[in-house]
Amino acid sequence: MQRDSQPNETSPDPLQLTAFGPPATGDPWGKGPSTDDARQFLEGPQSRTAEFLRVCRITAEFIRGFRALHFVGPCVTVFGSARFDETHRYYRLAREVGARIAELGLTTMTGGGPGIMEAANRGAKEAGGKSIGCNIVLPHEQRANPYVDRFVEFRYFFIRKVMLVKYSYGFVILPGGFGTLDELFEVATLVQTRKVENFPIVLMGRDFWEPMLEFIRRRLEAGGTISPGDIDLISVTDSPEEARDILRRGIEASAIRARMKPKRRWWLGELR
Repeated sequence: MQRDSQPNETSPDPLQLTAFGPPATGDPWGKGPSTDDARQFLEGPQSRTAEFLRVCRITAEFIRGFRALHFVGPCVTVFGSARFDETHRYYRLAREVGARIAELGLTTMTGGGPGIMEAANRGAKEAGGKSIGCNIVLPHEQRANPYVDRFVEFRYFFIRKVMLVKYSYGFVILPGGFGTLDELFEVATLVQTRKVENFPIVLMGRDFWEPMLEFIRRRLEAGGTISPGDIDLISVTDSPEEARDILRRGIEASAIRARMKPKRRWWLGELR
């Protein structure tokens, strides 16, 4: 039987019927042409002088990042789309998560933008906790959301990635796009290969993530491309309280790291 190639104009838009609510409607954030130097870095070999100067800039940016984040305290990084506004349930969920992170005495770190990032920073701020934003420098100015105590920008994506893992005790990941998935699978690989240990990865929004998790079970695990149990490195919950408890257990397992509190040195200009 030949199928009608014309869409049924009376059928409802399936996007409006998703279990997780209406689609995101906000503007993109953090999207745009990168700086000339960052683009040239990925365009193959340059002159030896240019490459040497770039190594110097990369080193300087690492040092600047270390100095900027050295005293922010142990963090939990929250990822998710910038496009969910405050009326969406994922915004409300991220706001609650930020508050629960603050209850643990941890700093909430995000990209510093709107949507899920703003919600997590807002929840932490309202609960009396600290909030940090880390993002990438773009040619046009980006304003951080009003709930961050400090906003740090990086020229290179890979430096930002290092900072987010280095100063975090865990990741909480809410629904998002390519950038969110990139961070999720990068840190999952680091945990899987034991480059980092006792590092909780918490997905929130079970109905959003379940199709992806099912794909991992039926294709990756069943096909032997990951080991049995690797998917268990990722926790899934819709409860901010359960997410808090998962993070707490990770902190307790990292007791030695948790006790390390860097001291300020006046001769390095590290006065309050």
